[in-house]
Amino acid sequence: MSTEQPESAPKRHLPGHIVAALAQAGSAADSAGQSWEGRDLGGDGNPLHKFDKDDGLADAEVVQALADLRGGVGSEAAVHKSLANARVFVAVIAQLGEEAMTEHGFASDKEADMALVKIKAPDGRMALPVFTTVERLQAWHSEARPVAVYAPRAALSAVSEECQLVVLDPGSDYTFVLRRPGVWNLAKQIDWTPSYLNQNVADLVQEATVGFEQLNTVQLAPGRGVGSRDSQGKPVSGGGSGPELNLQFVFAAGTSENDARQITSAIHGRLAQNTEFAEAVDSLEISLLSSQT
Repeated sequence: MSTEQPESAPKRHLPGHIVAALAQAGSAADSAGQSWEGRDLGGDGNPLHKFDKDDGLADAEVVQALADLRGGVGSEAAVHKSLANARVFVAVIAQLGEEAMTEHGFASDKEADMALVKIKAPDGRMALPVFTTVERLQAWHSEARPVAVYAPRAALSAVSEECQLVVLDPGSDYTFVLRRPGVWNLAKQIDWTPSYLNQNVADLVQEATVGFEQLNTVQLAPGRGVGSRDSQGKPVSGGGSGPELNLQFVFAAGTSENDARQITSAIHGRLAQNTEFAEAVDSLEISLLSSQT
């Protein structure tokens, strides 16, 4: 018997360096506090021209990591790691603003602002689509403008836009989803370990089980939502949108179903109040098992 229980992280303040990065956007000075006024932004060293000669093709390391995952020899963590220094494309479209009034009292044309394209995932959460190539972006949305950014910057944008997922190459032959903990780690530019392989998560779970004698152990395993499929229907052992973590509660023989459910509920309540657990786990499912002896 099993039950799915989506796990929502509590409302949290953004990490300080993310707040600082967002605050710098459009400011009069760079991240070091030096004014842009009078600065020469020309030359090869100008970060604004980092992608001037971009060919619009996919990053080789990302291509390899995705191919390895689809071939059964890679991992979700390896795909995440490949994105750490990769250039991707976000989709931007013109969005009409408010009408302005002229000095004679007539309404002028609406001003057009540029806005990131966001999508809604099947579970209702907002997601930021990103693309490995210009071609895939334009095939997905012919009217969108591709903007080249480093993947961590795209993840930072997802955080600022309150998107809990980043969807890599939607509509292509294979779509990979980065869940909330992975998106946050990418934005913070630190490595990410899936919760079902995370020793710290395992330790937090074990701490939450203290005091329940009828419970033999809790095992961590990938949830049913970790896997995905390519456009041909071939299973892939990663890239799904959740449930991400399967907690397998193994009870002593003779434990009643009612007792098992009460214990499970109590432990789940402890974990839900644990900030570290909530931030490391995107979504989970619970399985109740009985020991054979």
